[in-house]
Amino acid sequence: MRLAEFRTLLDRHARSDWTTAIDGVLVSKVERPDPPAPSMSGTVLAVIAQGAKRLALGDKVYEYGAGQYLVASVDLPVTGEFTQVEPGRPALGFGLVLEPSAIAELLLEAGPGDLPRTGGAPPSGIAVSDAPAALIDAVVRLLRLLDEPRDRAVLAPLVKREILWRVITGDQGGTVRQFGLADSSLSHVSRAVRWIREHYAEPFRVEDVARLSGMSVSAFYRNFQAVTAMSPIQFQKQIRLQEARLLLATRPGDITGVGRHVGYDNPSQFSREYRRQFGTPPSQDAVRLRNGVRAPAAVLP
Repeated sequence: MRLAEFRTLLDRHARSDWTTAIDGVLVSKVERPDPPAPSMSGTVLAVIAQGAKRLALGDKVYEYGAGQYLVASVDLPVTGEFTQVEPGRPALGFGLVLEPSAIAELLLEAGPGDLPRTGGAPPSGIAVSDAPAALIDAVVRLLRLLDEPRDRAVLAPLVKREILWRVITGDQGGTVRQFGLADSSLSHVSRAVRWIREHYAEPFRVEDVARLSGMSVSAFYRNFQAVTAMSPIQFQKQIRLQEARLLLATRPGDITGVGRHVGYDNPSQFSREYRRQFGTPPSQDAVRLRNGVRAPAAVLP
């Protein structure tokens, strides 16, 4: 595998905002480890060239390092930290934002028998695998186009399609293929996840969200738990607490108001659950946030 060239390209093109001249392509460079931080995963393919990252989703922990890739097929609340970061040896990673329409297009073009059979078990929203040589090769060729502006507009879409094809036909292909299908169980759960995120401060009945997602209550519980590693109520709590932490960065003196804004009528319950989630009460965490603690990183390595 071309990990040496992979590392060189990532190091050269890394920006503070992780964006690149190619739409949907992200490059990360992390030079110091930080404490575990909460964030939303996004829907992304992430490949590590150097260093490693650890992610917690509910009660599951995912670790991926150099030569491995992670697929996040649902935008989920995760807690992540970079590991194996040393002076002069930063963590380096590549990310490609996943779009359902691009995956659906490839599925429509695939011939009979081109795609592996998908098992019947509900997919997880996050999965890790070793990156095959063909996937690394395609990623390297895409990154080379950052140095070739004349060729970028024509060739970048083609190489991105190749990368998606390598993932669709790889170890995590079953999950990624569901991401591109409008009527898959993953798509139904994604619909519920999106609704809960948009209405996180409101109480809800699981039966109503199941109906909105187009699933029976029993199927909804089973698939939601498989994808998110949480129950719907636990998921809502994670979103509430993450939103509260973002608000505290700008409203550090209004603990009660922040708690009420995200759906907590009881200040004691808000403080107790916040401390359980982040390891410190909201009043102390607000001070740390005000003093410039770096914003949490997304799922990208």
